[in-house]
Amino acid sequence: MEFTVGFDLDMTLIDSRPGIRAAYRALSAETGMYIDADAAVTRLGPPLEEELARWFPQAGIEAVADRYREIYPTHAIGPTPAMPGAREAIEAVRELGGRAIVVTAKHEPNARLHLSHLGIEPDAVIGWLWAEAKAGALREHGAQVYVGDHVGDVRGARAAGALSVVVPTGPCPEPELRAAGADVVLADLTALPEWLADYVAARTI
Repeated sequence: MEFTVGFDLDMTLIDSRPGIRAAYRALSAETGMYIDADAAVTRLGPPLEEELARWFPQAGIEAVADRYREIYPTHAIGPTPAMPGAREAIEAVRELGGRAIVVTAKHEPNARLHLSHLGIEPDAVIGWLWAEAKAGALREHGAQVYVGDHVGDVRGARAAGALSVVVPTGPCPEPELRAAGADVVLADLTALPEWLADYVAARTI
């Protein structure tokens, strides 16, 4: 049986808080504008521009976002670890004969840098997509399952007609994820291989 599992990136496959915190601090130092980097990393998930709108005038956000993405590789790639079970989750999909893709709101080149640095090798990486906008990529790649950590990921999965599997390792606690319509809640990605084996077995009976 062929199947595809999609994964979110930030706070699902990678703990991007240390790197994003460092990038925001560098951006603040360069621009002279105050950014509460510690607060910003508690809100990861939505597009960068939403966070920048808290700290910069609307007219300058596009230019500041471009600059953030330029300096991001220097400051954010090195400090960012994989989440527990991330590599094993991707490998579990492959071992069961499936394809693993990453669909993220992050700037796609920076998403690829993170994955390469950490030795995580999905079959495809699609960036710049948030919430319901993820559905197009998920449908295009035939994803039956989408794994994320945010209510936006739940909305994207549901819009694509995919099973929404979530881990409460990001900013959204389990009750919020369930209320948004998540189909499956796992403690973290270390629980995914066993769940996925059961899911695939049930589909092939």
